[in-house]
Amino acid sequence: MEFNTIQQAIQKGQTILGIELGSTRIKAVLIGEDHAPLASGSFDWENRHENGVWTYHLDEVWSGLQESYRALCRDVQTKYSTPLQTIGALGFSGMMHGYLPFDQDGVLLAPFRTWRNTITGPAAAQLTDLFQFNIPQRWSIAHLYQAILNKEAHVRDIRFLTTLAGYVHWQLSGQKVLGVGEASGMFPIDSQVNDYDSFMLAQFNERTAAEQLPWKIQDILPKVLAAGEPGGVLSAAGARLLDPSGSLPAGIPLCPPEGDAGTGMAATNSVAPRTGNVSAGTSVFAMIVLEKALSKVYPEIDMVTTPSGRPVAMVHSNNCTSDLNAWVELFHQFTAALGMEVSQSRLFEVLYQQALAADPDGGGMLAYNYVSGEHITHLEEGRPLFVRTPESRFTLANFMRTHLFSAVGALKIGMDILFEQEHVQIDQILGHGGFFKTPQVGQKIMAAALKVPVAVMETAGEGGAWGIALLAAYLLHKKDNESLEAYLAERVFTAGSSVTVAPAAADAAGFAAFMQRYQQGLAIERAAVAGLR
Repeated sequence: MEFNTIQQAIQKGQTILGIELGSTRIKAVLIGEDHAPLASGSFDWENRHENGVWTYHLDEVWSGLQESYRALCRDVQTKYSTPLQTIGALGFSGMMHGYLPFDQDGVLLAPFRTWRNTITGPAAAQLTDLFQFNIPQRWSIAHLYQAILNKEAHVRDIRFLTTLAGYVHWQLSGQKVLGVGEASGMFPIDSQVNDYDSFMLAQFNERTAAEQLPWKIQDILPKVLAAGEPGGVLSAAGARLLDPSGSLPAGIPLCPPEGDAGTGMAATNSVAPRTGNVSAGTSVFAMIVLEKALSKVYPEIDMVTTPSGRPVAMVHSNNCTSDLNAWVELFHQFTAALGMEVSQSRLFEVLYQQALAADPDGGGMLAYNYVSGEHITHLEEGRPLFVRTPESRFTLANFMRTHLFSAVGALKIGMDILFEQEHVQIDQILGHGGFFKTPQVGQKIMAAALKVPVAVMETAGEGGAWGIALLAAYLLHKKDNESLEAYLAERVFTAGSSVTVAPAAADAAGFAAFMQRYQQGLAIERAAVAGLR
């Protein structure tokens, strides 16, 4: 779009805003009618580990949202000399899963328990057995049932249970709804009707009948909406909450709130069968849209849906780049101690590129990036570790390659189930997230791990905030009976360019050697968890 055209679109409210609350950053992205990003704003935040629970405080949610919106407005003014005063549609996304229970007055009954927690093992196991459907520990229903098993007093007072995206959407619109992709991380979905599985709802109510709770599970869950269905409008109170300056008007249409998995699928055009994407940042997860159901239940694989309700196999690892980021920060402190001014982005680029000059297997070294527990390898807690033998080839290049390998080690275990046991076919995987920010490096590592070509689009850096903006655009601009799959393929990604990296034989063999050490060395990680309290 030309400069004058963009100015007019901003003035007339013909832009669309997407905001995603990620693990380490709240990001706002404004797009035009051609779906291209026009401006952005962000706010950095971090989870807290309090009383054994990974959490965020809700006041940080609102201060972060307000600052990311203010930053976006500043970016618009700087780039286009035009104030942002209204928009055509709006969408919110957030980290999936977790536990946000509220009473009848809208008061939070327990600290927000995020996806990162691995404190619901008994509940997840019992529900998986009950439903014959894998219920991971991070799912909302696992958190709820664990609270019931723990006899937590607040359970009787619950009148609404939602996710982070659902909470923000509710506060801004008054609507207690979720997009089907996000809802599929709360409770199993029946893709035939795009709603919670009615048989499993009944099973849960029967299992908890002895508790004599004053609610049924279907009464406290958000209403499920598919992509393209209206999610309400921005209320007057919601407009002031997002934009305390008072410039943003009420009445702006909202699309259904989605999770970061769903927005990742939208942002990579991975919503049709035989497509897939991998989002690699604080956590890493791969989403493969299935052609047919899996043959059996696997504890390492979640079954969720696309934003339009198609079944998706999801392999999720709690840990990806957090430990790697900590090592880069250590190098940053070292350069600062030498009196050198080197930006973190430059450090990431240089250190990541070192990995390309390493031995294919990382020099015989081993790392575990477990800042928190890891369900794929059956660890409820984590201890970041770096291990080498006297014979290991201890170089900077091998050090970086080992940590990059470690970032996707747990993911590899889950993906092998899909590829080797279920014989799932996929043409390529679209990558997005911080792991892929340095050109080529993350792609080469991921391609070696999965033995599948990995593509990265030019827009991948915009991530889920752009993805939820696309879903808001679909709400606003879709034609009658136009599917999400068709909208993305024919109206968004027609001219999008991407760079694809195929797996190199030497890299794949090197990663396989690393994974053999990784599997054998899990006993070291378990000993560290037991011995370092």
